[in-house]
Amino acid sequence: MTLDDLKARLPDFAKDVRLNISSLVNEDVLGVQTKWGLLLSCAIATRNAEIAQAFGAEASAHLTTEYYEAARAAASIMAMNNVYYRFVHLASNKEYGKMPAKLRMSVIGNPGVPKVDFELWSLGVSAINGCGMCIDAHEKVLRDGGISAEAIHTAVRYASIVQSAAVALEASALPAKA
Repeated sequence: MTLDDLKARLPDFAKDVRLNISSLVNEDVLGVQTKWGLLLSCAIATRNAEIAQAFGAEASAHLTTEYYEAARAAASIMAMNNVYYRFVHLASNKEYGKMPAKLRMSVIGNPGVPKVDFELWSLGVSAINGCGMCIDAHEKVLRDGGISAEAIHTAVRYASIVQSAAVALEASALPAKA
C-alpha cells in the first residue's frame, strides 16, 4: 500500500487527516532522512499494519538501510521504554524509580545514525505512547543537541498526524450510522 492508497482509503470524516498527510509529505522542516525515519518509526508505533506498510513503503524510497533499520529500532526500543518509564512515572510508590531498570537499550547510545535523529524519532514514538518521562528526557537531549523548538514541535505534530491516520482507519471499519 502506498501513501496515496492510504489517503484514498480514509473516509470522508477523515478529510483533515488526508490533508494533513499530504502537507507533511511536502514539508521540508526536517531533512529527508530525519523526516522519513520519524514517519516510519511513528507509523510502526501506531501498531496498525496498514499504516506501517504505507509509510514503510514510502520511507524505503527515501531512507538508507541504516536509517530504515534505526527507525525500526527506535519504535521497538521505545515500545519497551515507554511502558516501563510511564509506569515508574505514574506509580504512586516512588520506590520503583530508585530501582535499576535492568533493560537492555544500547541502541539508544549507538543507533547507527546521528544521535539527534534517533532522539527525535524516540520523542515522536514517546508522544504516541504517552510517556511523559520519556518525552521530557528526549526533548532535553534534543535541545541540548541544538535542535530547534520548531523541529521538535514538527516531530510531535507528525507523530500526531500518523496516529490520527491509524485511528481513522480503525474508525472506518465501523459501520456508518444509519
